[in-house]
Amino acid sequence: MAVFLCCFMVLLAVASCSAEAAGGATAGGERCVRQGKAAYAPSLSPLPQGSGVCGYGAMAAEINGGFLAAGGPRQHRGGLGCGRCFQVRCRDAKLCSSRGVRVVLTDFHRSNRTDFLLGGPAFAGLAKPGMAHELKRLDTLSVEYKRIPCDYKDKNLSILVEEESKRPSNLVVKFLYQGGQTDILAVDVAPVGSSEWRFMARVHGPVWRTDRAPAGPLQFRAVVTGGYDGKWVWAEREVLPADWRPGQVYDTGVRIADVARDGCRGCAGAAAALDWK
Repeated sequence: MAVFLCCFMVLLAVASCSAEAAGGATAGGERCVRQGKAAYAPSLSPLPQGSGVCGYGAMAAEINGGFLAAGGPRQHRGGLGCGRCFQVRCRDAKLCSSRGVRVVLTDFHRSNRTDFLLGGPAFAGLAKPGMAHELKRLDTLSVEYKRIPCDYKDKNLSILVEEESKRPSNLVVKFLYQGGQTDILAVDVAPVGSSEWRFMARVHGPVWRTDRAPAGPLQFRAVVTGGYDGKWVWAEREVLPADWRPGQVYDTGVRIADVARDGCRGCAGAAAALDWK
């Protein structure tokens, strides 16, 4: 057990350092206000044919009221950024509201010209009343943005069993409504009441899989980071029934709300903290 815990802490430290290098996701980086570019993407309405590399599919339309964004490499971070929430506001005082909009990252774009592509509702939300049409005429916008905690109000962390899953052992799941300012770094599954945990591998973003799923009702646990520290989070009850079915969503009964500590240490090139309303 001591060896396992030691290895776990080493892996967590490596993951945290990698995250920080990829975009300030750890100490001092989570609450930083950054400057970048955003553009209008009509296809993100909410997503073309319910697609999107983060794997939310048609469910993307139900997330955050359709206020969605595709992120560049720094925001998407190889899939780890999927499901993250950001507040974005443009810097054109003539056309743009000072409030900005809150968006959820559900897709990836490869352009180096912009940090975000915003769907119709999100892009229009940047504008002052009556100015959305003028805003859409611009090629790109200068914006300020920061990662913010996700708040799904009455939603617990839930698991969607993907269609490609096949009982008894091939299980692919997607995590939905991951609250707070958090990342999931590891996922294990075990029969209810058992300590024989089996690890799952990340496919991409919020999607995890195993071809060694145990039989019977299943419980899950995950390593969750809230910007600084990692911790195990698990549901102390059955999450998937023995007869789980692809395409069904199951409530874990767990709500994640961890938030990174305030401060903006070590954010090279970040803007000063702003009064986000």
